Amino acid sequence: MKRFTTMKWAALAATGALALTACGGNNGGGTETPAEGETVKIGISQIVSHPSLDAVVTGFKKGMADAGYEGDAVEYDENNAQGDQATNTSIVGKFASDSNMDLVLAIATPTAQAAAQSITNIPVLFSAVTDPVDASLVDSLEAPGGNVTGTSDKNPVEEQLALLQELAPDASSVGIVYSSGEANSVVQVAWAKEAAEKLGLTIQEAAISASSEVQQAANSLDVDAFYVPTDNAVVSALEGLLQTAETKQVPVIAADGDSVARGATATYGINYEKLGEQTAAMAVKLLTGEAETATMPVETLTEVDLYLNEAAAEKIGIEFSDDMLDRAVEVY
Repeated sequence: MKRFTTMKWAALAATGALALTACGGNNGGGTETPAEGETVKIGISQIVSHPSLDAVVTGFKKGMADAGYEGDAVEYDENNAQGDQATNTSIVGKFASDSNMDLVLAIATPTAQAAAQSITNIPVLFSAVTDPVDASLVDSLEAPGGNVTGTSDKNPVEEQLALLQELAPDASSVGIVYSSGEANSVVQVAWAKEAAEKLGLTIQEAAISASSEVQQAANSLDVDAFYVPTDNAVVSALEGLLQTAETKQVPVIAADGDSVARGATATYGINYEKLGEQTAAMAVKLLTGEAETATMPVETLTEVDLYLNEAAAEKIGIEFSDDMLDRAVEVY
């Protein structure tokens, strides 16, 4: 059941103008659109498989195809580290040594960090990175300053926690399981604590080092609800946390719509396929020489959608109001 109402989140709009100048050397510039018979080679690497990150790849390829990069015009070298950092480093090392590589798409913070360290002579586009400045990927959102830029999936944490209060007004404590080794997750926990203080909520946290620890960490928290950030290790093992939440009879607010489809209760979240398409539009500008990475601002989606899971809510005794159902873009 779909309802097509979208909540604007203008605060996330990308700022700055794109530099419309030819590129060259090691400054992250692109090449001309390939002539007939020529092929652009793009390396794609993501840190782990889960629906949100997979959707970025889907959206990116769709956006590239819409721009004419399909068939013999483009060759993709796709790789997935499956959560292993050594594999992640090996993948980007292979890209760095490939003299035929024209551009690299690095999906999620750990992948983008590895790519930024190893690849210096071609454009690196990241996607699904929450805070590229904190992750030391760019000098600033407006002026990245090197051969790395891309799209951020910064999520509206305060709005998401406020949604919890709409669903469960008596909730006072929120548990967050997060990966201590993932920079974007540490940042989101800090944002959640700041937002919780404004909303009169308290945060309990449990740090993990691997996906296998997610359910045990969730079980260790005595809370009224869970908040799941865009943490790759946690999201890839989401079912364990959802099982714990159902046992405790508490709601789960996710940071992305795909997690709601998998069983979280609700969220205001971004559409990762659209994020991939937006990243593709940036790639086309780099490949055609219309823009340079050093002066191409980091972009974010300017809209977030309300996602609800009625089946998940029913299991814990929550009923969505008619107003919430009308506002939702997707109800599962």
